[in-house]
Amino acid sequence: MRDLKGWQNWLIGGWLVVLALFHLYTASFGIMQPRVQRGVHLLFLLPAAFILFPAGKRSPRERPSGFDLVLAGAALIPPLYVITQNDTLSMRLVFIDPVLPVEMLLGGLNIVLLLEGVRRAVVPAMAILIAVFFGYLFVAPYLPGVFYSKPPVIAEIIEMQYLVSDAGIYGSITGVSATFVALFVIFGAFMENTRSGQFFTDLACRLAGKSSGGPAKIAVISSGLFGSISGVGAANVYSTGTFTIPLMKKLGYRKQMAGAVEAAASTGGMLMPPVMGAGAFVMAEITGISYVKIVIAALLGSILYYTSLIFRVHFTAQRDNLRGISEGQLLSYTQILKDSYLLIPMLALVWLLLKGFSPFYAANAAIGITFLASFASKETRMTPARLWATLRLSGHNMVMIALACAGAGMVVSIVTNTGLALGVASVINNWSGGVLLPALFLIMVTSLFLGMGLPCTPAYIIAVTIGGPAMLALGCDLLPSHLFVFYFAILAGITPPVCIPAYCAASIAGSKPLQTGFEAFKLALVGFLIPYIFIYNQALLMQGTVVEIATIVAVLLISVILLAGAMSGYLFRRLNAPMRVLGFVFSLVVAFLCTQEEFLRLHQVQIVSWLLILLGILQWSYRKWRSKRIEAKEPVRHDDLKAGLDEDRALGPDNL
Repeated sequence: MRDLKGWQNWLIGGWLVVLALFHLYTASFGIMQPRVQRGVHLLFLLPAAFILFPAGKRSPRERPSGFDLVLAGAALIPPLYVITQNDTLSMRLVFIDPVLPVEMLLGGLNIVLLLEGVRRAVVPAMAILIAVFFGYLFVAPYLPGVFYSKPPVIAEIIEMQYLVSDAGIYGSITGVSATFVALFVIFGAFMENTRSGQFFTDLACRLAGKSSGGPAKIAVISSGLFGSISGVGAANVYSTGTFTIPLMKKLGYRKQMAGAVEAAASTGGMLMPPVMGAGAFVMAEITGISYVKIVIAALLGSILYYTSLIFRVHFTAQRDNLRGISEGQLLSYTQILKDSYLLIPMLALVWLLLKGFSPFYAANAAIGITFLASFASKETRMTPARLWATLRLSGHNMVMIALACAGAGMVVSIVTNTGLALGVASVINNWSGGVLLPALFLIMVTSLFLGMGLPCTPAYIIAVTIGGPAMLALGCDLLPSHLFVFYFAILAGITPPVCIPAYCAASIAGSKPLQTGFEAFKLALVGFLIPYIFIYNQALLMQGTVVEIATIVAVLLISVILLAGAMSGYLFRRLNAPMRVLGFVFSLVVAFLCTQEEFLRLHQVQIVSWLLILLGILQWSYRKWRSKRIEAKEPVRHDDLKAGLDEDRALGPDNL
């Protein structure tokens, strides 16, 4: 990204501030007609991509080149035409009325500019993927069977990508980014500039910092809290990892492990309600299922994912005798309580959603509450300068999401208009023999492949467009099908060989990127099991009686603990190789039992599962009490850990 100076910096800053104000205005007084709302959204953000992001390594870093200015100017014209001709375009008959020459020209220009904008501002891999789907249009007439499609007509390609409002560049996916997502991006910027992210880290330090392996637990908790708002795994790594990774290394964690913990925790933030990396809003738009129902269904799985990470880092710390942070390095409970007002906006957001208010209203209200709450402290007060910086950050953060959603909309348009999705569903059904489990495995592989290197929201959109029809054809319900694909589209971020959050964490940790990716993949194994379980047993999606939900949580928690112990080589004591294999096998067996609804309804199973959990808690409490007695006799020295913590807080990725 460019570091603009002087008047250019002020000009692009004002441009982005105006965009943020536009979205706040429409959130307060009502959104405009779909084409107009989406057109204004891209009118501001597509040109900004060429100003803020250089074309390559040789492009100037402190100013846009002349060619960038030409592209930015050209990027204004296609959305302006859509906005000004909204009434005419709304009256035309799709694929019947002719496409005008000017529309052919502007539509082709919009497609090319959006591809270049995605390459710059999102990732080159996504631009290549979109180009591959466009290539399919011209190759499909020569393909056999279900992959065949009629020869493309250029006018029809332009029409489905540029002129319609249900798919394509200005389709419903862009509509989500121009309404719900934009508002939550603004909310996230307000939270970030009022030190909420720092408070999450301080709170995690206070809650878990003194325990065994405390810094790794800090990374897990703070990344989970912040990641739900940020929505981008790599951004989450840099926001929290610049503090947690050096601290983990200082307290004895291997470089590779430190980076992997942060990568796995940051990626999992997009599975965590209430925001879920904007995926919940897109899912609600595609499925027609209410946003609140989606986040409630996703809650248990995300909690169990983070529980597995906590156990993994705890057992690793116990095995290697890694200590926590000393009391002198933590904020006092009094200071944490004083700063707790920073949680009010998040709590208000959740409360409003649970009370039945729309996500649009809830986010708008949360932004207002954040603004008012900022005046509780001089350090967080929204001064004019800080408000300007916050609104500018909001607009900047929208660039990548808006272009990614528009690019994903182009893919959805191609897939739906050619029948490719039904073709893939037919292939998966044939290869799996119509059996659900192998079909799920094929869809998992497809989702992981399509999600590699992509941000979470477009990864989910593209993957579910391909894999969703296949799951529905096999008899899966709508919500579990979408959540299944969503999980693997997110976990693609820590699946080698392309695992961007792990590579970002490795750059901070100073470890080897691919090895860090494999370590993060192993840490996140529970995340690969959870989707299979809720396909077969929807009690994990909070759909069932209280007893059924409680039982599956208890049984799955046993599986999580066994898997964490087997992978770490420690479960109350060091485990040798045969015991680790046995623990791994038992964890998979217990996870399989979670898919058997009738088995979990047996009273004996329910009683035994909760007795085992109770025994585990008692064992843990006893060992903690015993450890404190030993430490009281032989206190642990923390002098070698005290230096440099404040420096770690201020340390950025460029200084590491």
